[in-house]
Amino acid sequence: MFRDRREAGQVLANLLSAYRDNPNVIVLGLARGGLPVAWEVAAALRAPLDAFIVRKLGAPGHEEFAVGALASGGRVVVNDDVLRGLRVTSAQLRDIVEREGRELVRREAAYRGGRPPVQVTGRTVILVDDGLATGASMFAAVQALRDAEPAHIVIAVPAAPESTCREFEDLVDEVVCASMPTPFLAVGESFWDFRQVSDEEVRELLAKPTTGLALIKPAAPTAAEMIADVAVDAPQGIPPREILEQVIGDARVVLIGESSHGTHEFYEARAEITKWLIEEKGFCAVAAEADWPDAYRLNRYVRGLGKDTTAEAALSGFERFPAWMWRNTVCRDFADWLRAYNQRAPRQAGFYGLDLYSLHRSMHEVISYLDTVDSAAAARARVRYACFDHPAGDDGQAYGYKAAFGAGPKCERQAIEQLVELQRNALDYLRADGLLAEDELFYAQQNAQTVRDAEVYYRSMFSGRVSSWNLRDKHMAQTLEALLNHLDRHGDGHPARIVVWAHNSHVGDATATEVWADGQLTLGQLARQRYHGEARLIGLSTYTGTVTAASEWGGIAERKVVRPALPGSVEDLFHQTGKDAFLVSSRINQKAAEPMSAVRLGRAIGVIYQPATERQSHYFHVRPDDQFDAMIHIDTTRALEPLETTSVWIAGETPETYPSGL
Repeated sequence: MFRDRREAGQVLANLLSAYRDNPNVIVLGLARGGLPVAWEVAAALRAPLDAFIVRKLGAPGHEEFAVGALASGGRVVVNDDVLRGLRVTSAQLRDIVEREGRELVRREAAYRGGRPPVQVTGRTVILVDDGLATGASMFAAVQALRDAEPAHIVIAVPAAPESTCREFEDLVDEVVCASMPTPFLAVGESFWDFRQVSDEEVRELLAKPTTGLALIKPAAPTAAEMIADVAVDAPQGIPPREILEQVIGDARVVLIGESSHGTHEFYEARAEITKWLIEEKGFCAVAAEADWPDAYRLNRYVRGLGKDTTAEAALSGFERFPAWMWRNTVCRDFADWLRAYNQRAPRQAGFYGLDLYSLHRSMHEVISYLDTVDSAAAARARVRYACFDHPAGDDGQAYGYKAAFGAGPKCERQAIEQLVELQRNALDYLRADGLLAEDELFYAQQNAQTVRDAEVYYRSMFSGRVSSWNLRDKHMAQTLEALLNHLDRHGDGHPARIVVWAHNSHVGDATATEVWADGQLTLGQLARQRYHGEARLIGLSTYTGTVTAASEWGGIAERKVVRPALPGSVEDLFHQTGKDAFLVSSRINQKAAEPMSAVRLGRAIGVIYQPATERQSHYFHVRPDDQFDAMIHIDTTRALEPLETTSVWIAGETPETYPSGL
């Protein structure tokens, strides 16, 4: 989402940087809404600017419904099907065209103040508007421009439906759509400020020079230069301790992200920062984007409990795709470090999971716990949870599909009943004294809560991506709060402090990204709302390198080449600083706020990486300064090493430049 049209123009200018200082380029803004956007583009490219006026031809009696458009130069484009459907006569159409034509001439004269229009013949024309919906006005503009015989036509808009952008790709030389929200509701939904542009504003913008600006005032530093000036070196992604102290302060919850689920440096830097948080800041738990029962097995290991004698054995519970997220060399080494730390520390630090994919595994753990404390309750739990076995076996997604479409039973009631009974009997189950008994009860209760939330989640998967995403992040936020409350009771008066490991797309604040317009929320956003100044969000990014990821859901782990980040992205901006690894934060230096407050593309590689559709699959618009409290950038990174490496992973992926590239 863009702050206003001006910011949208700045984002577009970044995406059009290849046209900068090209004397053959001219920028035309569709009046009126496109002019503020176009001025920013023209000024950044140092290209001439002019207005291009398109008037909608509204149907008689239904003026808001377009039957066509009239563009500068007198070009009329109509939709014959609509004309026939609305039974618009030739005489009516002629009257509409004449009326709108008079208004078009008036506006052209008023906007230019007597200046002739810029000549476009033989030039590269960048047509800019504040967005596209049906594209009727832009289509009329393109058709009218063709009569003037420009050399090339480029369309650039901040927001449009993907289908509309694709349609124009066959009509012009290049289409730049900065964002393609899904679902696309209206152009104005992509802006915080979408006030109507007045005739006076258009006149002022056209009178304001966009060329020769370097002669008027010294060139301002670029965003990359501003970042480089305030960035703090962070070798291998690990900032100096005094800088971490400034960023984190007395926060109770520190969320550390990653822009992929398979980058070695992200995991290594996060582990090293976490060690400092535990040793020096008193943090007592890691809460990861991992399933609750699988992570709890590792928790038992690091605390010297359970049957596992090695970290690899403790990590073997992570069987569900993508196993490499936690079954990797960095997590193994961190688990061994944490176990050794706990053997000497006065207060142990644990490892917990926040996610909800473990529907059947959590049911099994609830029953196993009840078998040890209440055999009758265990029998009732088996009966209730048997509801899930009929439609899907142990496949949560299959259960959700059948329940959502009426092909199998819905087990919501049974999941709720089991959770309520376990909570009601909690005090009775604490007959055994000591922390361990309470820990095991808490573990069982959270498993029952996970079953209840996972049941809803798997059904919601088939009703919309946003609803299922929100259920998942709300579950993670609720689990985090429950864990804080549980650990608070055993802190000898010291409040619990937790570090969260999750993807940037969960850690970052959704209100500073384009997904907020779709109603999507994130764990980081919820943490800020719940803990206010006691939450810190830290994002990690990279420009290029390799990554461990699959090509499809459930696929084998591959070592893939990460393409250089797209122009106009946060990662590209950081790359332009020329620094290998650094931290940047307006909490450390307020000068970082300006370059970090602009809307840019941000890359998100999950467990699947699809380079062929990278823009659509892995980028969305973000405002980094509001999304995170700090960002750590590592320019070149390598793939995370799974504990079980296959021949496919070892072979890796041939870079696209092979055999000519070096």
